[in-house]
Amino acid sequence: MQIRDAIAADIPGIADIYNHAVAHTTAIWNDQAVDVANRTAWHAERQRLGYPVLVAVDENDAVLGYASFGDWRAFDGYRHTVEHSVYVRLDARGQGIGEALMQALIVRAKAIGKHVMVAGIEAGNTTSIRLHRKLGFAEVGRLPEVGMKFGKWLDLAFLQLVLDDRATPDAPLT
Repeated sequence: MQIRDAIAADIPGIADIYNHAVAHTTAIWNDQAVDVANRTAWHAERQRLGYPVLVAVDENDAVLGYASFGDWRAFDGYRHTVEHSVYVRLDARGQGIGEALMQALIVRAKAIGKHVMVAGIEAGNTTSIRLHRKLGFAEVGRLPEVGMKFGKWLDLAFLQLVLDDRATPDAPLT
């Protein structure tokens, strides 16, 4: 397995993983599948903002998983905080791909001076919560019944990882 920046040829694989999560899981709280054009635009917007889209690929360059981050909220005061997502293809789960993608994503967030990484995870997704805790994320809150999918209310767990030890936003990175 190799982790690298996503390229145009990876977009169909990313769309397939995304669409599987939409159709079969509560990891993505959307009801509609997306097409390659949608994921191409999403990828281009991440690149424009200077944010990574990473993929894990096998020896044939098939996408096994992907991860990215973007702005947490659209106000200036949140500019040092990002929210991420990580998804692994169904048949590739349990092989450490999600963890490897997350580790690479954390390195990238630190490299561009981000201070906090936030995860919004469906509270029943114990596998994802366990992975995040393993990587040092702490659960900082839960919002009950703020979403719905498959005919039921969903709770949202917020986890965060502090990426550096700056005392103030203007302190130099070490």
